[in-house]
Amino acid sequence: MSTVTQSVPAAPEQVLHRQGFGDVLSAEWIKLRSVRSTWWTLAALVGLGAGLTVAVCWGNAEWLASAEADEPPGAFLTWGMMIAQVTAIVLGVLAVTSEYGTGMIRATFAAVPRRGRVFAAKALLVAVLLFVTGTLTALVGYLGGNYFLDREGIGLALEGDVLRAMYGSGLYMAGLGLFAVAVGTLLRHTAAAITITIAVCFVVSNMVMLIPGDVGLFLERVMPGNAGTVIATPETFNPNLLDAWPSFAIFAAEVAVLLAAAAVAVRRRDA
Repeated sequence: MSTVTQSVPAAPEQVLHRQGFGDVLSAEWIKLRSVRSTWWTLAALVGLGAGLTVAVCWGNAEWLASAEADEPPGAFLTWGMMIAQVTAIVLGVLAVTSEYGTGMIRATFAAVPRRGRVFAAKALLVAVLLFVTGTLTALVGYLGGNYFLDREGIGLALEGDVLRAMYGSGLYMAGLGLFAVAVGTLLRHTAAAITITIAVCFVVSNMVMLIPGDVGLFLERVMPGNAGTVIATPETFNPNLLDAWPSFAIFAAEVAVLLAAAAVAVRRRDA
């Protein structure tokens, strides 16, 4: 009797794909752009940043050209960005806390065990998106606002400190977004993170001006909301602050410390 043997085809060789940072970045970009709040927040940034700048320049151009003016025209060319910075905080916080609020962060960390990559991808996307949007918004505000200043003979050319304020606005928006990403990661609660970040950057930054002496002057210069905003305006309203780049270096250092603390927390705490 002969034995019939049936050969079993070999299983196809599985191709393993090593997960890289580009894959994580792509996944985080899909999540960020698929949420409507991202686009509503960016729309608010453009509307407030450019719209208010144009409106303020239109309403104050005649006064700025008069002998009664006690503020330089350049201080108004990015005025709307002072209000629009709130939207950068909201976007940075929501980029992190929305996943913690829904519990989706567990699925994200299960898919990407190296949590530091997830955190880095979120931070990078928020920074790039806010830098581009912030710079374009400041430029639109300048073009619209400077039109009214030009009509009064006090327009400013797009060069020197004015040009620096355009991309400086983008840098400041990106820095605020990273600041908010770090706070959101540490607190994991949307309302708390937005409230604390706004309080630190805006409320406390203004209140420290009431402290007399050198201590008050030092705190006034190093508070995030004060140190960061100098680079985003051709001429600041506050003469006590440092020059643009030294101030921004202080702000960047503060953001870096917060990001480092948040990165450690991501790796050590449970999702």
